[in-house]
Amino acid sequence: MSEQKIALTIAGLDPSGGAGIIADIKTFSAFGCFATSAVTSITFQNTQGVYGAVHQTAEDVRKQIEPILHDYRVSAVKTGMLPTDEVISEVADIVKGGRLRNLVVDPVVRSTSGFDLIDDDALRSLIDSLFPLADLITPNIPEAERISGLKIENEEGVYQAAKIMRDLGARNVLIKGGHSFEKEKGATAAEPRYARDFLFIEDSSTIITADFIETTATHGTGCTLAAAITANLALENDIASSVRIAKEFVTEAIRNAPHIGKGHSPIGIK
Repeated sequence: MSEQKIALTIAGLDPSGGAGIIADIKTFSAFGCFATSAVTSITFQNTQGVYGAVHQTAEDVRKQIEPILHDYRVSAVKTGMLPTDEVISEVADIVKGGRLRNLVVDPVVRSTSGFDLIDDDALRSLIDSLFPLADLITPNIPEAERISGLKIENEEGVYQAAKIMRDLGARNVLIKGGHSFEKEKGATAAEPRYARDFLFIEDSSTIITADFIETTATHGTGCTLAAAITANLALENDIASSVRIAKEFVTEAIRNAPHIGKGHSPIGIK
């Protein structure tokens, strides 16, 4: 019998179930991984917005993670919302001390509704402490802009931002959201659009495309994509394959969204 793969998410709790650790757990399970989690922040949100949060202390985050590591052999780890520099430093120490592998860092800095989830000090700590430990970081365009300090308006900006993030210590980078540049390339309303992500692995770069689905059902897409990549790394797929599989998974989840709530519906994770 094959070994049960165990994945760990260290992220915030979205009580409405669309994002954060609940989305991560559902995604891990969809790929056959056993899901474990540690809550970094309890947020107050729904499909319409984020209304606040109560952050956990660094000590409380460690106390959640250590019993898991003492009992299970964790195959891959995903981080999401890490709200303070103290929590980020603690997570980095845990990753190094436990020699945890297959680390995916989703640098969650702002919600879809525009709520800032970490401050500048925490972002600097994230870059300094976790980027060098990560096998992959997965910023979207706004996150890549805040990390790099660039305004990304075209593909050239994506490549420049990726280089800056690599210079800041990130080994491999996935920048999500290239579909926003389709109109710049001359597409008309009648022509198909594609959801394009840019993957930078070592010295190579690849554009990963999927059908662009015009929808408001986008709550939790970033969390789900990073979690799907993490699950596939746990299953011993390489980074490029993990990203491609995860991209297809999220596209189908968007296509099968339940369309619930009064704002941005969660996607349909199965």
